[in-house]
Amino acid sequence: MPISRLSDLADASLTPRLVIKVGSALVGTDGVRRDWVAALVAEIAEARGRGQDVIVVSSGAIALGAATLGLEKGGRGSLADAQASAAVGQIALSGLWAQLLGDHGITAAQMLLTLEDLEDRRRYLNVTATLGRLLDAGAVPVINENDSVATQEIRFGDNDRLAARVAQAAQASAVLLLSDIDGLYDRHPRLPGATLIPVVEGVTREVHAMASTESSSGMGSGGMVSKLQAAEIAELAGICLVIGNGQHDRPVERIVSQGIGTLFVPGLKKAGARKAWLGGRLKLKGELLVDDGAAAALRRGSSLLAKGITAVEGVFGRGDPVAIIGGEGQVLAHGLSEYDAAECAAIVGLHSNEQEAVLGYAPRSSVVHRDQMVMK
Repeated sequence: MPISRLSDLADASLTPRLVIKVGSALVGTDGVRRDWVAALVAEIAEARGRGQDVIVVSSGAIALGAATLGLEKGGRGSLADAQASAAVGQIALSGLWAQLLGDHGITAAQMLLTLEDLEDRRRYLNVTATLGRLLDAGAVPVINENDSVATQEIRFGDNDRLAARVAQAAQASAVLLLSDIDGLYDRHPRLPGATLIPVVEGVTREVHAMASTESSSGMGSGGMVSKLQAAEIAELAGICLVIGNGQHDRPVERIVSQGIGTLFVPGLKKAGARKAWLGGRLKLKGELLVDDGAAAALRRGSSLLAKGITAVEGVFGRGDPVAIIGGEGQVLAHGLSEYDAAECAAIVGLHSNEQEAVLGYAPRSSVVHRDQMVMK
């Protein structure tokens, strides 16, 4: 039986494995909000007592480190400031979680991840194995982005999407994003008549139109846009995602018992493990622009053929991930290219019987095979 309401997050039979993401402002910006974190840890201990595995994705290292170092803009004035702040703040953050979980007899395990750890298939599987072993051993993994070494090019940039990717890797049932807002509203929540949406079935263009990039705390790195992107990543893997307000004491209880939040329910069909990983990738090496005929064929389940490609952008090799873009600029699919960028450019618009003369060898059956593609 699938998750259908917020109270199901407290049901171990429906949600045996839960990922909880904690925003920077909740942990503390000028210092640790120890009492609040302790109350959340008590809720985590209660969930484990019900038989649920819990993984924590905790923001806050940069803000805590910046407060210690006296850096302006919460440590986000430059990449160097953010890296230095993270190096200092991560010690305080991990120590906090370890001590408070330890008060309940629970072992905390720290994992620091970069974007590449979850974008590279082999490293992604290593993360999966490590998470599984830690949970089997009774530990609570506490995860954060490794901001002390990550550059702009290899950063998630927000822990919302990191939490969704971790949930994929851990094969979790649901992700709970604790933030500074009750959930998704049909318009900016400060506007008159704004209404909280309790359930969303599929993240559509209309849903995206409701989102704001603002974070009311000013300390977060994402807004509602990043949360909707996280919901899309979770949806590919058949994982529910909840946005709820963490500014209250015992926030999980408020969300679950009072039903205050937005539940994103995935569709009945979910991608396989490999396709979910591929579809959730955030860094792509290039783009293949296609005509309307190719777009229609892709929606029917066909592979992408060179005949339907109109242009090639980016530098990529065979096996690299690329986006397939429709005529109106919309992303139709992500897939693994069977050719490098130069080869793709050479055979743009050609039928298969015309490609051998250009390539110098017999062409492959497609540029992106349907088995290596996930529709968006």
